[in-house]
Amino acid sequence: MDSAAPSAARMQVRRLGVDTYQESVVYLNRESALCKSLGFEAQSRIQVRNDERSIVATINVVTGDWLDAFTAGLSDIVWHRLGARDGDQVTFDYAKPADSASDLRSKVFGHALNLPQYERLLRDAIDGRLSDIELAAFIAACARPAFDLKENIALTEAMVNVGERIEWPRSPVLDKHSVGGLPGNRTTPIIVAIVAAAGSLIPRTSSRAITSPAGTADAMATLTRVDLDLPAMRRVVDLEGGCIVWGWRGQPESGGRRTDPRRASARPRQRRATYRERVVEEKGRRRRHTCRH
Repeated sequence: MDSAAPSAARMQVRRLGVDTYQESVVYLNRESALCKSLGFEAQSRIQVRNDERSIVATINVVTGDWLDAFTAGLSDIVWHRLGARDGDQVTFDYAKPADSASDLRSKVFGHALNLPQYERLLRDAIDGRLSDIELAAFIAACARPAFDLKENIALTEAMVNVGERIEWPRSPVLDKHSVGGLPGNRTTPIIVAIVAAAGSLIPRTSSRAITSPAGTADAMATLTRVDLDLPAMRRVVDLEGGCIVWGWRGQPESGGRRTDPRRASARPRQRRATYRERVVEEKGRRRRHTCRH
């Protein structure tokens, strides 16, 4: 291990094969130089850099001997986001406070936030700069009665501004929402199929359940893939007029680089016949064939 900056150090890494979902976790032996010299300890928030890629991660300290003191272990999501390979020398440093730290503190103390403040908060959340505790505090603060319509609109606009935006080449583009949280109530697949068959466009993104495998995306995953990236989602919608996609799947491959949230604009594509139009065309063909005979 060699120093790269007064408060940073480099260490070789290896993939541990640990699935931490979307949480970036780095494992260090408690006897490692990073823990000894830099004072890294369990739950420390650190900046991890590998060439041009950089993420914020949380440290878990290993007390056993299955990880030596000269290697940092990476969870699967960190491995993908950094584009790392076994033996790479990666730079570790303390993470700087999030740009939105003062905005989060203001919200926790009951103050209303404006559009730029919400945009900072959401960008930091997307970039992984906010810990689970900070995210939980933000959500709890937004549940207060003082969260009025004006602030709700600001948060909604911020979500649109910092998130991935898709523009479809024809309209209207329809959507469907319900109260959610009702186990076994699977209306979304039925409605999406009916609307798409009727010739309308309904590209639907759905979520996975938090506490059980009962979310719309979970249920749909028993029938087909829901972890589609943007190009695959476009192909499905172009072909069928609708989709049910887990929003968003593409974190390990596309969300790993430390870049600003991307916007995707649609290219006009040749429109394909919907299921309903194909049925009508087939009935007409059979009718003409019958008349000739």
